[in-house]
Amino acid sequence: MPHFQSLSKPGALFPLAALCLWAQSETVVVRPREIHDLLVNPGMGITTFQRFNGDAINPGRKWSEQGPTSKLPAADVKPDFPDTSIAYLRWFWSQIEPERGKYHWEAIDLALDEAREHHQTVTFRLMPYDQQHPLPEWYHRSGARRANKPEDKDGAIWSPDSSDPLFVKAWGEVVAGAGQRYDGHPYLDTVDISTFGYWGEGWGPYPPEWPIQKELIDQYFAAFRRTPLLMNFDELRALDYGVHHGAGWRLDCWGDMGRPGRNFAHMVDLYPQQVVKAHAEDVWRQSPVSLETCGVPADWKQNGFDLNYIFDQALRWHATSINIKSSAIPVEWKAQFEEFQKKIGYRFVLRKLEYPRSVHAGRMALFRMWWFNAGVAPVYRDTVMAFELRSPAGGGAIRTSADVRKWLPGDAVFEDTLYIPDDLKPGPYMLRLALLDARTLQPVIRLAIEGRQSDGWYDLGPITVE
Repeated sequence: MPHFQSLSKPGALFPLAALCLWAQSETVVVRPREIHDLLVNPGMGITTFQRFNGDAINPGRKWSEQGPTSKLPAADVKPDFPDTSIAYLRWFWSQIEPERGKYHWEAIDLALDEAREHHQTVTFRLMPYDQQHPLPEWYHRSGARRANKPEDKDGAIWSPDSSDPLFVKAWGEVVAGAGQRYDGHPYLDTVDISTFGYWGEGWGPYPPEWPIQKELIDQYFAAFRRTPLLMNFDELRALDYGVHHGAGWRLDCWGDMGRPGRNFAHMVDLYPQQVVKAHAEDVWRQSPVSLETCGVPADWKQNGFDLNYIFDQALRWHATSINIKSSAIPVEWKAQFEEFQKKIGYRFVLRKLEYPRSVHAGRMALFRMWWFNAGVAPVYRDTVMAFELRSPAGGGAIRTSADVRKWLPGDAVFEDTLYIPDDLKPGPYMLRLALLDARTLQPVIRLAIEGRQSDGWYDLGPITVE
């Protein structure tokens, strides 16, 4: 193959990456070499929590449920924590609306700005209250109904009657305001559906009747029509309703294998069965699955939990993102966590490409591709697969019709005739490939193959324009 060898010599026009190429009559066959690096790609992977890439992680086994309202100080040294594409944050109602009708969206605005600066997107949840973070003071004084009494066991916490029309209206206004301001924001990845009870997780001692629960869920579907939603997992009827109206799902005690003196473990007594009962086994095909650790991984280590079972279950659920609360991964488990990260979400390998050795500007040409998704989920954002013909004198891009979101785990095939740009001058070119952000049309997804260039495109092989 003297033609290809000459191109790979130092100083040649197109220095090729390590690829396997064959010229069979008029067809070039390329089999890119797979790599096994840990890839940081959009909308997937381990997330930061209440902070961003490069921020100091939480000490020990602690974390904060209250999201930041100001810029966090930079860490003195790079933290020992995986780089990630998602920042997950939560804020309480009292932070967002400390006075009736006066919303402090600045915290979310800042988070989106910080995410862009740190090469991340944001997932967020707005929460009514919890044991340490009461409802806004103005709500207490509004005449709203209270679910519990001061003399009750939990009387120190003012729990609202979420059946109260005032609660439904006031909380719904927060949700609607957030949707009006942020729905479809390019740096917003997903939003948690938050309704009633502690942290808005939709469970607790004072649940409203189902019609009210449904109304609280529907407020999110009305407010967020473009940004994907995640349904909390605990209540079966709510989970079933949410995922079958288009939401993905999330759970927040991933890894709980049981605690001393407690004959219950989320990972064996609730979660696997709940997926089946809610008919949510195939939700991952269209909507993401997100998991949050029960405690932090150091707790798992201390309790002697079975890490392999925990990881295997996440993969069976087709998880895309994992929140470990920005806490340290035990040293002994780092290698296992890294291998796990390579399996969650999507991981695209181009196995084979066939294309004409020479093409004519202004005419169609046939391209055939075999892809393999080595992950456990698809990509959920609109992504453009494009070719580029590039030479030192210029080039032209070719956008394909491939729907990358349909590349489920396993094999995918793309075969189509593509129009060669009519302004390309005759001569030798490099055929390049990239998966582009549909908004910016810039390379966005790293592939598990060799050949990536500094601009994010992948060099595949020579092609001649005649």
